[in-house]
Amino acid sequence: MNDANNPRLTRRAVLKSAVMLATAVTALSGTVQQALADNKATKAAMQYRDKPNGKSECSNCIQFIPGQTPKSKGTCKVVSGEISPHGWCIAYAPKS
Repeated sequence: MNDANNPRLTRRAVLKSAVMLATAVTALSGTVQQALADNKATKAAMQYRDKPNGKSECSNCIQFIPGQTPKSKGTCKVVSGEISPHGWCIAYAPKS
């Protein structure tokens, strides 16, 4: 007897759920995975933007690690990913 109000846990349903879970885990963005690997915050969490906040910009922040040239992108001690020297985020701390 087939009762629609009493769904059974079938092998097919378990496999389908496992595949969907594996796909979801694999679909994590590279930025989030990199941030977790670096133990750094994401750009979104730090409200990072590629434009300065007045005179405050990454190139004069103690957290900024410059790239090979003054105009090339660098990295940050706090924020994951490439950082523009003219960017800004809430972790900004001026060099003294």
